[in-house]
Amino acid sequence: MNLPIVTRNRKSGTPGPPSTGHGLDGHEEASRAAQREADRWLIAGTAVMGTLVLGFVGLPIFLRGLYLQRKATLAGLSTRPIMVTLIGYLVILDAFLNSIGWTLDVLASHTLLNRVFFTAWGNFVDNGYFWHYNEMWIGGSAAPGEKGWEIACIFVVFPMRIAAAIAFLQMKRWGHQWLTVTCWFGVVIWVGYIVNMTMYADIRYEATVVPVFGWWLFDIFYITPFLAIPYLHTVNREIFSD
Repeated sequence: MNLPIVTRNRKSGTPGPPSTGHGLDGHEEASRAAQREADRWLIAGTAVMGTLVLGFVGLPIFLRGLYLQRKATLAGLSTRPIMVTLIGYLVILDAFLNSIGWTLDVLASHTLLNRVFFTAWGNFVDNGYFWHYNEMWIGGSAAPGEKGWEIACIFVVFPMRIAAAIAFLQMKRWGHQWLTVTCWFGVVIWVGYIVNMTMYADIRYEATVVPVFGWWLFDIFYITPFLAIPYLHTVNREIFSD
């Protein structure tokens, strides 16, 4: 049986009109090439957005990758489901965004960058990064409980989440299973961290420029992995391979 595949313009690299006669192997090869091209843009966009500062630069790059994948799908190629792409890269982005600040606080707390920007951030929104900053033996935030959350997430949860998301994007069954687990880890972390900050609100919000509401406006974005949980529990698991 000959299946229609999409030929590609050698100059522009964009999908061309479907053609027949290449068979299943040709269809699969064209599909893999189209997905790889889309993933190059998606990975680059996610990496740039993961720097936090250059987030607005990375977004158009990421959207370009989504456009290429959607175009290939409409042309009849066998590409990854768009929802899988969105969830996988969203989880990777969330892990990087959460890691970058906490990693700097743990490993680079005495740098000029941290001593200026983190204490300024602490004075503005979260006094946990201003109150006795760099006065503990490990350095960085001295807020009660903060270092425990940082170590657990940086060295355990976030690497697990990134590895699971990569396998999920590769349509591996274990990636789907572990992404489900690590997204529920995110629920535990978010609830526990909020309780910890509430218990020490007199330290974290005292005399800040924008107290509790400012912190909520910033950290509400960290619940985005929760949005993946309903999909992960309802998706047809047979689309993932061993």
